[in-house]
Amino acid sequence: MKVAIVHEWLTTLGGSEKVVLEFKKIFPEAPIYTLVFNEEKLGNYFDKNEVITSYLQHIPLAKKKHQLFLSFMPKAFERFDLREYDLILTSSSAFAKGVISSPKSIHICYCHTPPRYIWDLSYEYLKDYNFLVRWYLEKKFHYLRMWDTLAANRVDYFIANSNYIANRIKKFYKREAKVIYPPVDVQYFTPSYEKVEDFYLIVSRLVSYKRVDLAVEVFNRISKKLIVIGDGPEYKKLKAMAKRNIEFMGFQPDSVIREMYRKCKALIFPGVEDFGIVPVEVQACGRPVIAYKEGGVLETVIENKTGIFFDKQDVESLIKAIGKFEKEIDTFDSRFIRKNAERFGQERFREQIKNFIFEIVGDKT
Repeated sequence: MKVAIVHEWLTTLGGSEKVVLEFKKIFPEAPIYTLVFNEEKLGNYFDKNEVITSYLQHIPLAKKKHQLFLSFMPKAFERFDLREYDLILTSSSAFAKGVISSPKSIHICYCHTPPRYIWDLSYEYLKDYNFLVRWYLEKKFHYLRMWDTLAANRVDYFIANSNYIANRIKKFYKREAKVIYPPVDVQYFTPSYEKVEDFYLIVSRLVSYKRVDLAVEVFNRISKKLIVIGDGPEYKKLKAMAKRNIEFMGFQPDSVIREMYRKCKALIFPGVEDFGIVPVEVQACGRPVIAYKEGGVLETVIENKTGIFFDKQDVESLIKAIGKFEKEIDTFDSRFIRKNAERFGQERFREQIKNFIFEIVGDKT
């Protein structure tokens, strides 16, 4: 079979890019079609000779500010000529699923989420803009919603990264999806079983929907130590509002993150994620999670065994959860927590993807 892999953009190494890397391990000869490729950041992970980019690659700023070109993305994906391929695998959280394929080809979309900024988070996304910008973006979002619905109809089979996302796919696209959890590097993120230190941890991009501001507000009030790893547009704002017991480390490599996972009392996870790789990574290191009770964490965290949930995204609810954890901290078994995380490993992901493809195409692979 001739196989093509399609992804939105290769600009940073996140969960969706790690899925693409796993696809390449299954189909090492498959080229990767993407809008833009930032070789400076991801050249160590992806071979530029195997990446095929769109015309956006040659537009100034596109590799670093691809979000500015949102309205150009649907047509850019439609311009890719994929007629020669028998199997098309898309890793999509936005518009990659909109590629046009031939009648003979099979298109399988691994969907991280229907794009939130044009569906359920559009109001959140628009609220900080002035009237004219909002009016312009609302028109664009209306068009993008129609195109996204059409693009979903070009997919033959959907795979969702969680039951939470399978329900969103059914809601917005009226399609069923097979659930295959994404790959987590549980071979790298491992416990040390050394003495835990007296701090809580956040590992996150610092953007508004991650709700790191809620954690900062809580730790300002309870005066316990919080360490925040990550960067993003909210960095300066969050640091300005934080008291001295909250430390911001900025971007850190995986080696530092693993060390902090191993040492922390628990990970604080105040946002809603479609799956949430960070809570699984910290569990792979044997440490528990204190998380808002919504989204993918409901499928990766076992309440009162590998973590504690809080019911509302407000100060009082999170303070109550931390208080409960402090009283019950000795009941959390690091080895049990680690065991829970092992079910999300990379080899398991590849095997499940191969089995799913085999069920569809038989021995043509």
